[in-house]
Amino acid sequence: MPNSITLRKQYSTMLDLVYKKSSLTSILDGPSELIREGANANEILIPKMSMQGLANYDKSSGYVNGDVTLDYETVKCDYDRGRKFNVDAMDNIESAGVAFGRLAGEFIRTQVVPELDAWRFSKYAQISGITTAEGALNDGKAALAALRAARNAIEDAEGDVSTCYLFINPALVGMVEDLDTTASRRALEGWAGIVKVPSARFYTKVDLTANGDGGFAKNSDGKAINFMAIDRNAAIQYQKHTVPKIISPDQNQAADAYMYAYRTVGMCDAYENKVKGIYCHHVGE
Repeated sequence: MPNSITLRKQYSTMLDLVYKKSSLTSILDGPSELIREGANANEILIPKMSMQGLANYDKSSGYVNGDVTLDYETVKCDYDRGRKFNVDAMDNIESAGVAFGRLAGEFIRTQVVPELDAWRFSKYAQISGITTAEGALNDGKAALAALRAARNAIEDAEGDVSTCYLFINPALVGMVEDLDTTASRRALEGWAGIVKVPSARFYTKVDLTANGDGGFAKNSDGKAINFMAIDRNAAIQYQKHTVPKIISPDQNQAADAYMYAYRTVGMCDAYENKVKGIYCHHVGE
């Protein structure tokens, strides 16, 4: 029979896999090997590199000395959410584990992922210095023009469209594809990937419910996003899913059930020198 420590590790790994398969924004997750644990539980250390540019070469003295600095900046995780589940006692812990696996997998897909995606999009939309545009995109021509403007803005800021993911409302993709022209096809080519985002997850600002049923909702000042281009090299995004507690029915004084506590902690932001790699187009007033 697996002990609780082994089960926690197994479930945490399983939850990570479900998250990566179902989240629309998980493609922006940074490599975990580049970050370090902070001094506090809700802090991580993000690597930031700075270097100097070219200088004149002198035939007598040769090269001008330069510095390359790799520093780690402490960043606080600003997303910390959790939920506790009770699974009725069964014949053995393995069968209870199957029940929890199904419950947790469905919970990740239907509750955690939509909220996390919505929260991330709203966070990126509110980052100071990104490029924004607004207006109604009522037909394919308007959508095509807006996408062309986004591409031009990113490239003019010396960004690379090939490392930018285009997150876009499905209806807009359909309108552009229906034009069936060379220009419309090119507008959807060259991106790192095109990700269709349901409108329920696509707002410039959302609120996270603290208690009760939990979940999220559009903020009264939030606007529907038409599309958002995000350079994966600009995004600072990390997430951790854990099952910190498993309490058996013998230890659970509240119910004859296994109690599982789930928690996910993370953050998303953008590197200050790469904010122009994010472009957000949303509806107007």
